[in-house]
Amino acid sequence: MESIQTPDWVSDAIFYQIFPDRFAWSEQVTKPSNLEPWDAPPTNHGFKGGDLLGIAERLDYLVDLGVTAIYLNPIFQSTANHRYHTYDYRQVDPILGGNKALRSLLDEAHRRGMRVILDGVFNHASRGFFQFNDIVENGPASPYLDWFYVKHFPLRPYHAPKGKHGYEAWWNLPALPKLKVSTPAVREFLLDIATTWIEYGADGWRLDVPAEIDDDLFWQEFRCRVKAANPEAYIVGEIWHEARRWLQGDQFDAVMNYPVTRACLGFFIGDNLARDQVAKSGYHQIDTLDAAGFRREIECQLALYPRPITEVQFNLLGSHDTPRFKTLARGDHSACRLATLFQMTYPGAPCIYYGDEIGMEGNHDPDCRRGFPWDKHRWDRELWELVRQCIVLRKAHPALRRGDFVWLLAEHGVVAYLRRLGSEALLIVLNSTPAPLTLDLPVEGHLAEGARLREWWTGAPMRVQGNRLPAVRIPARSGAVFVAEKEPGP
Repeated sequence: MESIQTPDWVSDAIFYQIFPDRFAWSEQVTKPSNLEPWDAPPTNHGFKGGDLLGIAERLDYLVDLGVTAIYLNPIFQSTANHRYHTYDYRQVDPILGGNKALRSLLDEAHRRGMRVILDGVFNHASRGFFQFNDIVENGPASPYLDWFYVKHFPLRPYHAPKGKHGYEAWWNLPALPKLKVSTPAVREFLLDIATTWIEYGADGWRLDVPAEIDDDLFWQEFRCRVKAANPEAYIVGEIWHEARRWLQGDQFDAVMNYPVTRACLGFFIGDNLARDQVAKSGYHQIDTLDAAGFRREIECQLALYPRPITEVQFNLLGSHDTPRFKTLARGDHSACRLATLFQMTYPGAPCIYYGDEIGMEGNHDPDCRRGFPWDKHRWDRELWELVRQCIVLRKAHPALRRGDFVWLLAEHGVVAYLRRLGSEALLIVLNSTPAPLTLDLPVEGHLAEGARLREWWTGAPMRVQGNRLPAVRIPARSGAVFVAEKEPGP
């Protein structure tokens, strides 16, 4: 295997996922009249009118939080508020402001040193997609017959009994006809779309259900085309499970790291997990983990992939496809704090789902896609500040982004690990128990006798004695970060 190359900037990135219809509204974008009230509970089909210029106008908020990269859910023309039903891959949806609005957003983001990756829906299109509509209208005579998996005529894209619509569709949903990627014309169409938007200025692709395109050669060519347009473009696939097939250096740079998300839910929330919501979501089931079980899950993930892949994995605590983390934790603020501190001190690129930083809640979709409340009186300011400070911590210490990850302790509800890069070392301790604890942490072979450390939040000094960090006090359901002081040079 050749040396694996991943985009260098991703290891340093702090991502923020935005569902465009629900984040921000600009007065500069003309809107249709029949929109849902912004603060009303979201529905499956209703639009709230968020747009790309609204995002551009709120970039300073993201900069203040510490965000350096944005992942946008689909933005191309569609009849769905989530826009996974693509109508026209070459046009940004008019409700979002059209192509000009994307141009403005990219320019404003890049001016601030921020990257923007787009959501690529290449497995399926929509009933309104021109080539599919041509088959509906012309039947066997359509020149685009081989663009889709047609089973029988007439096609019945509306009001057909389940499974009787006459063509293959994603999850057998007639609104999502599956593209036949083995057809050369389809293949070239999708590859052209991929490169077109990278050349336009997008910084990468998040790929929707890419495993459904069971074709390594397609994804290898996809990578070649995208990287030719921009060698630093980031390609991250939506794979919910072990993904070594796609992470050999010839297809994706990373995947959405849901196995780590699951481990965080199982350990930091544990028995308090809202299992009724888990069962309705893509998680289906999540087991409670003790400290040793959490360590095993994390060790498994760290061992799966080469280090260049691990350091750019897309690490998330929730997304548009899952109930909100705080909701799954039944409102437990401590679980949010612990999980965030772990996320920001773990290898890979952390991603914040819009609103999680201010304590937004929501059950399984569409409820997890509520309008962002811009009234700061409705924010959890304590959580926002914690997220911001965790980002400051991560940015301040390269060891948290590119350093080794070493377990020190995982027992009795407590995990402790070391992040080290050269002479820089940080020790992170997370107490998931409902009681304050005082610990002697073993550091033999990792920190020298007499080494001095300082707790990052409080400034409290510590010193290694007898190959241990003695009397480490961790409040209930809380964490601490100890930064080793560098020894003075000769």
